[in-house]
Amino acid sequence: MELLKNLFEGYPDLWGGGVAHSVLILSLVIAFGIMLAKIKVAGVSLGITWILFVGIVFGHFDMTLNEHLLHFMKEFGLILFVYSIGLQVGPGFFSAFKKGGLTLNLLAMLVVFLGVVITIILHFVTGTPITTMVGILSGAVTNTPGLGAAQQANSDLNGIDAPEIALGYAVAYPLGVVGIILSLIALKYILRINTKTEEAEAERGLGHIQELTVRPISFEIRNEAIDGKKIKDIRPLMNRDFVISRVQYHDGQGTELANSDTVLHLNDKILVISTPKDIEAISVFFGKQIDMQWEQLDKKLISRRILITKPELNGKMLSQLKIRNNFGASITRVNRSGVDLVAAPQLQLQMGDRVTIVGSELAVSHAEKVLGNSMKRLDHPNLIPIFLGIALGCILGSTPFVFPGIPQPVKLGLAGGPLIVSILISRFGPQYKMITYTTMSANLMLREIGISLFLACVGLGAGKGFVETVIYDGGYVWVGYGVIITIVPLLIAGLVGRYVFKLNYYTLIGVLGGSTTNPPALAYSNDLTSCDAPAVGYATVYPLTMFLRVLTAQILILALA
Repeated sequence: MELLKNLFEGYPDLWGGGVAHSVLILSLVIAFGIMLAKIKVAGVSLGITWILFVGIVFGHFDMTLNEHLLHFMKEFGLILFVYSIGLQVGPGFFSAFKKGGLTLNLLAMLVVFLGVVITIILHFVTGTPITTMVGILSGAVTNTPGLGAAQQANSDLNGIDAPEIALGYAVAYPLGVVGIILSLIALKYILRINTKTEEAEAERGLGHIQELTVRPISFEIRNEAIDGKKIKDIRPLMNRDFVISRVQYHDGQGTELANSDTVLHLNDKILVISTPKDIEAISVFFGKQIDMQWEQLDKKLISRRILITKPELNGKMLSQLKIRNNFGASITRVNRSGVDLVAAPQLQLQMGDRVTIVGSELAVSHAEKVLGNSMKRLDHPNLIPIFLGIALGCILGSTPFVFPGIPQPVKLGLAGGPLIVSILISRFGPQYKMITYTTMSANLMLREIGISLFLACVGLGAGKGFVETVIYDGGYVWVGYGVIITIVPLLIAGLVGRYVFKLNYYTLIGVLGGSTTNPPALAYSNDLTSCDAPAVGYATVYPLTMFLRVLTAQILILALA
């Protein structure tokens, strides 16, 4: 019994209560939290947020860690979490700011702005401390890095921790998760959505996700200006990204793979890979859009997805591979981070890209040897970019930036710094021969360990005063504030997105889920449809939203605390 007592309560004469005590408490909090995360009510779960509440229970009964150790584990967990997110979304982050992505990000910025405005209004009207209100804001929009950034900003400003930030977060979070999903349901009825029509439009690539998807389209050439021209001479005539994959000649010569020297003639039929936003322009240029069953015509040709796994190909342009000239095969599209890209000659490859190759079985096999296609190579972890990036992220996060009207310099903190560096490294690293690829399982492992450590430590730190705050100090009113911050911005942004930006409903709910960085909302949205519009919308706005949530949480603390 004495052993168990010492393990749970710690050894009074040892720093931190002893290593075994610290590991035991953290492990139990995380394990119990993950077990409770499997509980669903009406199909909705609080997920790993249960770790936070289990930590609060442990902290309430004084089963916690040494203060310095608790602080270190919390910050290190947060760094692992945001860095793994940046590695995942970085490759597609900058492409999201093209036409369609810019519109979606403007809508997400509106959600963030409205939430901040409502928080400031409630602060002045009710007299609730801004530290508490920022915690409520982070909980209401289910943004954990914002909580970490606010805590660090307050610590830098005042030299002490503010437990009310974590308490406000913990009180507002549960209804934040539920409120976001209820808002998406309410918008369906407010906007009078016809789900069948919306899904059909989403499948055709309509709405504002057109920059981020590719489609195969067949044409019959009717433009006399390109009669007798080679494909390499046609491309400069159009300011569009497209790939001509196959040609069926009108004079009975059969069907073959197209290459840069293929000559096109009137009435030839071609298969083009491009983005939906360019289909109209390409149709005008080539001629008549037609329906073709190329698989029935190309019985000697096969299509296969091949992984880029050779390190020497990292950062190389597609045109440098010369797959068509050397092997008689054609790369028609590139899948990166779940998004299909047009296989334009200037596109730079990255480790982990999946390329779609069309050709004879022999040609595809030869190309496969050049590209790698070895999962074993991808399974080997590339740790240098991770730890180098974390180091650079800590430097960036600790660098002060001065903004007019704010008494203290603003820091990106240990949430914003590593996030920005990881996005930059994953996007531009391959250009400098840096291998930044991590498997999805490795990325998820890093992310889940990081967020679990962070939530456990936040709960353990907030546990001592949680019950007194909620029951005796009027903390239940904070729940109401959180509901307002959750629902009002989403409903307003939903109306703007539909009636001003003309967004498809499934794209809209994905964007709204991403603007609150809420994984349960994405899971709910994905369950509504078989198309990928919610996921693309969510991923498009997630990085910028995460950055803004981290930045605004700090600015509110520094400007009003």
